[in-house]
Amino acid sequence: MDAYDKGSDARQGLGRDGREGPPGPDDAAEQTGGSDGTEEASAPGETGETGKTGETVEVPEAREVPVAPSGPRTGFAALSPRYQVGAVAALVAVAVAVCAHIGLVFLHVAPSNTLTKEHGSAVDEWVFPEFEQNWKLFAPNPLQQNVAVQVRAEVGTADGGIRTTGWYDLSAEDGRAIDGNPLPSHTVQNELRRAWDFFVSSHDSEDRPVGLRGSLSETYLRRIALLRLDRNGAAGPGGVVERVQYRSRTTNVEPPPWSGEKVSDRPTYRELPWWSVTPERNDGNRDDGNRKVGARKDAGEGGAA
Repeated sequence: MDAYDKGSDARQGLGRDGREGPPGPDDAAEQTGGSDGTEEASAPGETGETGKTGETVEVPEAREVPVAPSGPRTGFAALSPRYQVGAVAALVAVAVAVCAHIGLVFLHVAPSNTLTKEHGSAVDEWVFPEFEQNWKLFAPNPLQQNVAVQVRAEVGTADGGIRTTGWYDLSAEDGRAIDGNPLPSHTVQNELRRAWDFFVSSHDSEDRPVGLRGSLSETYLRRIALLRLDRNGAAGPGGVVERVQYRSRTTNVEPPPWSGEKVSDRPTYRELPWWSVTPERNDGNRDDGNRKVGARKDAGEGGAA
């Protein structure tokens, strides 16, 4: 039988020595190769495997890729856990305080209701005097005018003459003191305004006082006038303030363009009569050493200068 016979009696081929016999190990290796005669590659990552020639092939291990370090933590994340808890607690406390303040101010300006009737005293204790609101929510007739309070004085000069000063705009002085000041005082904000409102509400249309409150309001305005005139140096060297006069300058607030409303832009004035400075006030000023204020008797004086 030749090598091309098939069946159970077919020859198995020649061995290395040329004799017939079963296939050897090398022949088995060749038979397990690919169809193109190449050998199977060893699995990646395995080392120390034996190749066809018996040599050991080392496969390099995979290297770990280094991760770039992240930048330093900033802001809230940079705080330690203890300080983070403290910061959160502070923010919560501020938020609660702000909400409580807004709620109390809302109840103060809102119309009368069940809450204000039951807790009105607590609301007033919180609002007055620093957070006082001079307006009402849903007011039927809100204020739409700017009122400026001005004062002037008659000054007795050192040579015996009389000099009348110009008008000092006290409201403008308060406005300049408030502008740019993050914490203006309660006096600067409300002293003059409340004093003028007190006078207007306690006097009739002829500027005559109504009851004792009317006389008290005049005394209050006199004192404010003397303080402000002294601050501005109205009397001058050797001069003495003898009489003061107030007036108000009222201008309408310009309406928005979309309203179509037209109002007069001309100011209106309300002049009060001249008030003599009382001797009691002068004596007190001399004792304090703050200013010199003289007084002259009303006898023989005419009307307003």
